[in-house]
Amino acid sequence: MLTLSDVTYRIDKRRLLDRANVQIPDGAKVGLVGRNGVGKSTLFNLIRGVLEPEDGTIELPGSQRIGFLAQEAPGGPATPFETVLAADRERTRLLAEREAGPDPMRAAEIETRLIEIGAHSAHARAGRILAGLGLDDTLQQRPLADLSGGLRMRTALAAVLFTEPDLLLLDEPTNHLDFESALWLEHFLRGYRQTLILISHDRRVLNAVTTMTVHLERGKLTAYSGNFDAFLRARREHAERMAVLAKQQQDQRQRLQAFVDRFRAKASKARQAQSRLKALARLEPIPIAAAEPPPRISFPEPPPLRPPLISLERASVGYVPKKPVLSRLDLRLDPDDRIALLGANGNGKTTFARLLAGRLPLLGGTIVRSPKLRCGYFAQHQIEEMRANESAYDHLAALMPIALPETVRARLGSFGFGEDKAFVPVAELSGGERARLNLALVTHDAPSLLILDEPTNHLDLETREALVQALNEFSGAVVLISHDWHLLELVVDRLWLVADRTVRPFEGDLEDYRRMVLEPAEAANGDGRSDTNGRRMARRQAADKRRLLEPLRERARLAEATVARLSKEREALERRLGACDGVRVTGPAVSEALKRRAELIRLIANAESEWFLNAEALERAEQKQASE
Repeated sequence: MLTLSDVTYRIDKRRLLDRANVQIPDGAKVGLVGRNGVGKSTLFNLIRGVLEPEDGTIELPGSQRIGFLAQEAPGGPATPFETVLAADRERTRLLAEREAGPDPMRAAEIETRLIEIGAHSAHARAGRILAGLGLDDTLQQRPLADLSGGLRMRTALAAVLFTEPDLLLLDEPTNHLDFESALWLEHFLRGYRQTLILISHDRRVLNAVTTMTVHLERGKLTAYSGNFDAFLRARREHAERMAVLAKQQQDQRQRLQAFVDRFRAKASKARQAQSRLKALARLEPIPIAAAEPPPRISFPEPPPLRPPLISLERASVGYVPKKPVLSRLDLRLDPDDRIALLGANGNGKTTFARLLAGRLPLLGGTIVRSPKLRCGYFAQHQIEEMRANESAYDHLAALMPIALPETVRARLGSFGFGEDKAFVPVAELSGGERARLNLALVTHDAPSLLILDEPTNHLDLETREALVQALNEFSGAVVLISHDWHLLELVVDRLWLVADRTVRPFEGDLEDYRRMVLEPAEAANGDGRSDTNGRRMARRQAADKRRLLEPLRERARLAEATVARLSKEREALERRLGACDGVRVTGPAVSEALKRRAELIRLIANAESEWFLNAEALERAEQKQASE
């Protein structure tokens, strides 16, 4: 059991922990939550012994091994596979000792211990963990020095998972993962047998993995049973109870004070008045935590544009002529689309995003853009390239040279930058504040299309909720690349899969995609035995049946989208005509509007008919397949 008793720790004059207490039982899976900057990472360093508390104690069993995901990426000539194997120091030491040829008694002890720690399956286990985190066989054998920082961080994560420590401390482990690897990690951690403490701003991971939540706020640690959603419910109910008690106490105070004020001067009531004064003095106020103001994000309203915003026909894109990364692109993006790009890292999601944003030219095929289309493109490298000595105001004012200072400050305010933050140098801003500033910068000209590549990496849970709300209120189109399931689930309504060197619509929802990604992991047990041939064949047959129905699904979906698009145009047209109600207006403009309205009614009826016919045909085909 991990026990913190009256732990106090401060940085300069600021107390991050103030006589904090908590007990974490062995085998618990704990989510450590709290706003950015409250001291969660510092608490990890105290538990590890890297820092010493100013007061209080931290107790751990002496034999307990602690595993920690360091923030520094490993490097050098070693391969990821070698790095992961070397992380198990006991195994490495025992193998070296066995190689040296000890006496028979010691050799038997070594062999027994190697069996106990699963040393003989270590190669297979290391390979599975690395593959689950997105490093295939080729990447596993390349020197770390040749890999990107993100892949090296995945190697560090694989190494700490491979060692299976008694206490595993993970600080934002999904930040360097794609959606697929984050799903694999979630599946792995659910089955982890030792104690786990997880700092994460990924709500789905917290809900899926943790069985206990510890909240760090104002220097205090409060433990709640259950996952993150259970913590939110319990905290809300506690706040409501405290508010009721505080109201009851305030009413009691008023009654006591009224009695004292009325009868203090009367001799017959003086003793009772004194008694009530003492009762007032003993009445300790019920503390009501002052709610921190929620973070703000509000995107500027874009101008309306006619669909499509972008259409692609037989398009291909890449970085080297005649060597496309993606090809056979036949897609259409409309003003009200909310699309998530799915697919493993390296498949070309960012390449496709850059094509949509106008940052990459076509290698072949055609792309047609709406003439007035403006695009806001958010990428992680933009945060790293900000000018450290300049403020948020300086960055935005440079992009809005003709805007008044009041306009620039107001725009910054819509992203949570008040007077206290607008003029602070970027170097002094937190990672989350820089991410919000980047959102302000890429939307400075009110774009009609937002393309966001991992926008939540540095955002805490409250700011992620603010981003969800802002995206849902945004009237333009959105394309998202994110491993944040909660964000995707609440924002997107269409999925495009980037795989097999192309991009195509994905039939199904996020849960269908999760099952598809995790099939290999769920098909293998701890010994590495694969699923049976019969179940594999059943999955293959089901996939073949889905492919046969794909043309019907596509026609039904296109007809439905056409009905929605035409209905929206008709409603807008009728609103304009309604504005003339009661006013005698004639002329070519009104005549054209009435003619277009009649045409829209006819087109909507045709599209609805096609939609219903295809939906019925799809339903009959599905019923036929189910009966076969």
